[in-house]
Amino acid sequence: MAPNPPEGQPQFEHPTASHAKKKKRGPYPIEPITAFYIFFAAGLVAAVFAPIQDCDETFNYWEPAHYLSHGYGLQTWEYSPDYAIRSWLYVGLHSAFGSIRRLLPQSSKVSEFYFIRYGLAFLCAICQTVLFKVISLTMNGRIGMFFLIATVISPGNFHASASFLPSSFAMYMCMLGAASFMNWRGGIKTAHGIFWFAAAGILGWPFASALCAPYLLEELVLVLFSDKDAFIEAIIRFFRGVIAGLIVLFFDFLINLFFYKKIAVVSWNIVKYNIFSSTGGPDLYGTEPWTFYFKNLALNFNIWFILALLALPLFVLQKIISPSGHGFQSGLRTVVFLAPFYMWLAIFTIQPHKEERFMYPVYPFLTLNAGIALHIILAAIGSTDPSTLAGKIPARLKFLAVSVVMILALDVSLARLYGIYSAYSAPLSIYSRLWGSSHGHPPLGKEEDLVCFGKEWYRFPSSYFLPRDMHAKFVRSEFRGLLPGEFSEAKIGFGFWSGTWLPTSGFNDRNVEDPGKYVDLKACSFLVDTQFPLRTDPLPPNEPDYIADKHTWEVVQCEQFLDAANTHILARTLWVPDLDVIPEKFRRKWGRHCLLQRKTT
Repeated sequence: MAPNPPEGQPQFEHPTASHAKKKKRGPYPIEPITAFYIFFAAGLVAAVFAPIQDCDETFNYWEPAHYLSHGYGLQTWEYSPDYAIRSWLYVGLHSAFGSIRRLLPQSSKVSEFYFIRYGLAFLCAICQTVLFKVISLTMNGRIGMFFLIATVISPGNFHASASFLPSSFAMYMCMLGAASFMNWRGGIKTAHGIFWFAAAGILGWPFASALCAPYLLEELVLVLFSDKDAFIEAIIRFFRGVIAGLIVLFFDFLINLFFYKKIAVVSWNIVKYNIFSSTGGPDLYGTEPWTFYFKNLALNFNIWFILALLALPLFVLQKIISPSGHGFQSGLRTVVFLAPFYMWLAIFTIQPHKEERFMYPVYPFLTLNAGIALHIILAAIGSTDPSTLAGKIPARLKFLAVSVVMILALDVSLARLYGIYSAYSAPLSIYSRLWGSSHGHPPLGKEEDLVCFGKEWYRFPSSYFLPRDMHAKFVRSEFRGLLPGEFSEAKIGFGFWSGTWLPTSGFNDRNVEDPGKYVDLKACSFLVDTQFPLRTDPLPPNEPDYIADKHTWEVVQCEQFLDAANTHILARTLWVPDLDVIPEKFRRKWGRHCLLQRKTT
């Protein structure tokens, strides 16, 4: 009879192992359908409450989707046929799904927006459940449970799970790819894994495909120690996966050929711009120090990020102190599973241009690493051997210590989540009066009215929040970069959506300002502005306090908005209640984000 694996050691099963033995209990800590409900509930919370954190989500994805569905929208230079570095297949899938909402009762553009978010949350929950099942089956049910807990309570999942971003879609596909590579039950699934990682790169973000490298290296190492037949089988699996990926690439190519009316391999254009650009590439949009992702991941995962960093050192230490006897293959599998997180963090820490969304594809690998690290720690401190230090500590005391740390991590996550929502959700709320309300307010404005943005241009949540053919426009502010233009609404030539292929003007890939993107303030029927009463610095000439100009503008709707410049870093990071017992220094300071309407003379 084979010996039981030592406590704390992740368990793996070779594809040729027998499955005849019946286990007394299932391999899952909870039933997969229950896990799905938990993942989906967390995703729905994000879909309903998460603010749009990145203006790229609005201008590069929501606006083109709105154009496909409603015939108008804002256009960035990336969608100009001169550059063609965004996939219409990715946007089109979301637009088509959102259009389903129009077949249902009480449809509006706002309901389409949230319907798309609900769909993303659903897809994300399915992928998370698949990976949860494979972790529980392949490694250990307790690790699977830790993966679930770390995922659903983290602010990172709140940001990424329902975002309309290629990096979020890449995260979904990477979970399916990792699950395929990890699960050897029923045979090695290299072809499936390559396909899902290819989908992550082609339909999502090209760089995400690199996350499959550790799994391919694992198979290469194993093949080197196998016979000729195993080598041939590995080659066949690899080529099947590559062919499946090329089919996805070909389909994406055809869709983009239809929309751009030119030959364009979008995924290659993205790589070319980000790595080989001669005009400055993404660095034009800002650079950050090497500590950026460490700070960001600490905010979004707190204790789980620390555990993820410790996972490999803890595993090596465990191997040194308590060898499992399972040999080379078991250790190799663990290192392979741990490697993607370290690889991704190292690569993107080196890059000068950094954004939070660049980490989205690696979030599942972070929580997996954290689960493995916590599993190893609990196995070590759970020892009852009186000859060890851990064995001399009373079990209740150990349980209390672990519980306090986990509850503290949960509290910090919840404080972060509510802090983000309460501080920055105003841009999703102030447009409701344009639609009318349940309190008897009639809809405001009329078709073709212009809703203008000055210094608050990057907070615009998308044209889905503007009713009846109202258009978003920009007025001059102190910003001197390139703002979006508009898709042409002309009906020219064969096919639909002529604005996707008609020649454009005023666009460039150097972030150089185009004065043609502005309209005169007098043309604006509505204006969005933010007011911060505590700020005493003189206002720039192009960014006056429009809210205070009561002769020209009437306040339609305002929501509180965090004054980050005058709020202590603790209150900016976490939710701090506005109570008398809280020192004034640590209380949150507020401004207001408002929709204004031009007064009639």
